[in-house]
Amino acid sequence: MKNMTRSMLAALLAALLGGCALAPAYERPAQPLPAHFKEAPGWMPAAAANLERGPWWTVFGDPVLDELAAAVEVSNQNVAAAAAAYEQARAAVRQQRSGLFPLVTLDGGAGRSGGGSGSSRSVSSSTSTGSSNSYQVGIGASWEPDVWGRLRAAVNSAGASAQASAADLAAARLAAQGELAANYFGLRLADVQIALLRETITGYQRVLQITRNRYQAGVAPRTDVLQAETQLASAQAEEAGLTRDRAQREHAIAVLIGKAPADFSLAAGQPTANVPDVPALLPSTLLLRRPDIAAAERRVAAANEQIGIARSGYFPSVGLSASYDSSASSIGNLFSASTALWSLGLSAAQTLFDAGAIGAGVDAARAAHQQAAARYRQTVLSAFQDVEDQLSASQVLARQLEFRRQAAEAANLAEEQMLNRYRAGQVGYTEVVSAQVTALNARRALAQARADRQTAAVALIQSLGGGWEQEQ
Repeated sequence: MKNMTRSMLAALLAALLGGCALAPAYERPAQPLPAHFKEAPGWMPAAAANLERGPWWTVFGDPVLDELAAAVEVSNQNVAAAAAAYEQARAAVRQQRSGLFPLVTLDGGAGRSGGGSGSSRSVSSSTSTGSSNSYQVGIGASWEPDVWGRLRAAVNSAGASAQASAADLAAARLAAQGELAANYFGLRLADVQIALLRETITGYQRVLQITRNRYQAGVAPRTDVLQAETQLASAQAEEAGLTRDRAQREHAIAVLIGKAPADFSLAAGQPTANVPDVPALLPSTLLLRRPDIAAAERRVAAANEQIGIARSGYFPSVGLSASYDSSASSIGNLFSASTALWSLGLSAAQTLFDAGAIGAGVDAARAAHQQAAARYRQTVLSAFQDVEDQLSASQVLARQLEFRRQAAEAANLAEEQMLNRYRAGQVGYTEVVSAQVTALNARRALAQARADRQTAAVALIQSLGGGWEQEQ
């Protein structure tokens, strides 16, 4: 017995000291990093770990947007699903880690058995019976030493997947908040354009009355009245269309904050004029803060560990087991030495022929790693494209806004002058209609340019993974 115990301890020590890792040493996949951003030469790329993003939407200075964006984090169902997926991934890590420790079981039971014989004579009968009790208890333990590092690779893979799930949660939160901000600015644009159209409709109604008066006085043709009526009806139809667009955006905001559209309404209002300026010099933390990049990189790490798990199939599996069992007819004798049985065991199994199944599994794991690495590099390239696109858009829209402002001022002045000349009988009504249409389009284009700048700022924030600090 002593020799067996020594052999078991020697085997256990060899298993503990002989553990090795079969997964390749992990290296972050190389990706093409530009020396600077084409659309903003002052920005330089950087690479490291994750950074806190914070409430980026506060840079717009809109209290209503602040309240709505904060509600997304706690009420949006896509974010809630991503949070549950993250908790599930964390539980998977704990589950894999439990395989590194022995499994201990306890079982027990009790029973009663008996039998008897009897005979009967005329009226009376007698019965004799016999019975016995039995009790048993057993404790067992089994453990698979991680000789080849397969279990540790499974834990590492699950841990990397959990980190990828955490990044997915951050991406879902950022996407939902960005979508909410875009819908909010779209709704405020609809408010501005509806207000413009209502003001224009009031002006068209006055002009229609002037035209009717001139027609009744015989100084204007019937076509002037028809043109004025057409213009008024067209503006009213456009207002109805904008009202529909606003309602749809309001419904989208309700769903994003976890409410039914019937339970949410947003009063009409003016958008904030604040559009955050892109700092002239700001080191890009793109690879630090983009959650989709972080998720893609962690999936590469998880795939790398799967190669080690697949390689472990080439080596034998080793198991240790131990048990202690006792049975007796009474509880008092259940734990006496004479009723106890114990055992220790060492097992090993090795696949001798599998027609190349293990090798195919290793090849599949390597291919999966290459696929994850390619997706990571593509995610990085797409991220740089997003930043370049939004930097260019921010610069162009800033210039465009100034041009739209100049155009709107000129068109408003031309409309006013043309209407005065029509009242004086110097021009026909066609010129008035043309001037009014041009002025309305210029005013709406100005409002659109303001909203486009805000939407582009939201897109730039998303492409950077969550904004920037102004003091940088």
